Amino acid sequence: MDHIRINEKDNVCVALKDIKKDTVIDLGDIRVTVVQDIPRGHKIALRDLKTGDNVIKYGFPIGHAIQDIPAGSHVHIHNLKTNLGEVLDYSYHPENAASEPESRKPSEFMGFVRKDGSVGVRNDIWIIPTVGCVNPIAAKLAEAAGRKLKGSVEDVFSFAHPYGCSQMGDDQEATRTILADLIRHPNAGGVLVLGLGCENSNIGVLKSYIGDYDENRVKFLQCQDVEDEIEEGGKLIEELIEYACEFKREKCSAEKLIIGLKCGGSDGLSGITANPTVGLFSDILCSMGGTTVLTEVPEMFGAETMLMDRCATPALFDKTVCLINNFKEYFIKNDQTIYENPSPGNKAGGISTLEDKSLGCTQKSGRSKVRGVLDYGERVKDKGLNLLSAPGNDLVAATALAASGAQIVLFTTGRGTPFASPVPTVKISTNSPLYEKKEKWIDFNCGVLTDGKNMKELSEELFTFVTDVASGKKVKSEIAGFHDLAIFKRGVTL
Repeated sequence: MDHIRINEKDNVCVALKDIKKDTVIDLGDIRVTVVQDIPRGHKIALRDLKTGDNVIKYGFPIGHAIQDIPAGSHVHIHNLKTNLGEVLDYSYHPENAASEPESRKPSEFMGFVRKDGSVGVRNDIWIIPTVGCVNPIAAKLAEAAGRKLKGSVEDVFSFAHPYGCSQMGDDQEATRTILADLIRHPNAGGVLVLGLGCENSNIGVLKSYIGDYDENRVKFLQCQDVEDEIEEGGKLIEELIEYACEFKREKCSAEKLIIGLKCGGSDGLSGITANPTVGLFSDILCSMGGTTVLTEVPEMFGAETMLMDRCATPALFDKTVCLINNFKEYFIKNDQTIYENPSPGNKAGGISTLEDKSLGCTQKSGRSKVRGVLDYGERVKDKGLNLLSAPGNDLVAATALAASGAQIVLFTTGRGTPFASPVPTVKISTNSPLYEKKEKWIDFNCGVLTDGKNMKELSEELFTFVTDVASGKKVKSEIAGFHDLAIFKRGVTL
């Protein structure tokens, strides 16, 4: 198969492989001859399109033609423009949503049950700086602690970030909230909170955001208060390792899993292979009583009504409207275009407009109802599919997913990336050439779908892969030693 029409309403098809000029595309009801070479992932007009006609993909408009486009022609940024505009009014139409998947008996994985009842998929020691000034000390402590590992504790690592001071208002509040979320994350068997002493978000201030905590699991060190912070920090990490060693993997229900959903560096196959496969995975987990979290609000623009109609209640619909319009207001406040085109890598891969990107991006949510809508930094409360406010930036969005409580992030990509997040980050390729070329980056390949692999079977394989990761299987970024943290910077720096 070298091309696909995703929806019967579509007036374009997508090249699954490079297609040469004069190739005949026969879809039964439509037969066109390709008039120029078409790269893999790019769109081909299935009929003559007049200037102003909507271009339909996934059954929805992804923009309009800005010139006449003959049948068989390449449809891309040179002849297609977005339909998106400013802040909109929305109406709730739950009758338009597809039926939810049927409930399934939960499967099991081997996780670490914490004393508060939460479940982690790792039992590492985390060093979390309150301020960027102590990043080098945190890194040095993590490096030295590697020689003291034992039992079920597999790693000690620090999360460098440049924030915690010289921030104001909501910007500073967000930093404190994200740091507190991570301190409470169940993937950490023990946490050393490393402060300087004179920063705005110092340990004393941060404790009020953390709330109740286990004094054996969370230790604090303010560097200005001790003579030798390396020596004192080392002692505290040894205590944390001893405590974390008490935890052993045990059988846990998939109901305890919270999985973040994210894509980046997309191509024209993202919405055809990897994203819908992840969507089926999401439906499987939600049908077992588990939880998935979809983020990247700007990459919902143009597809938001699909998510709104799937909200379980009118109140959730209202929260989703605020989620979308508040992010649009953020763009407007900063004098930026709401409908900014996708990145150069996205365009090179065949994605032409934000609607094109969004309709592919939201495939990751499957067809389950939306059960929760979260602000940035807010933790999951409701099982099932949740929507989370965060930008499209890969590192920032993946960190936000971890902070919401996700123990694992699924990251689909058509271009490839080596980054990680604070939790295991599963890289899922949209095409086989990427999987074959970047074997040290990519964990799971959805490109096999273009060779005839069944998507339902592949989603079941992905579910098994994820439960294996939850039970201790290392992903490629973990093997490489990558652990990244990025906080959403939105305010003034003093």
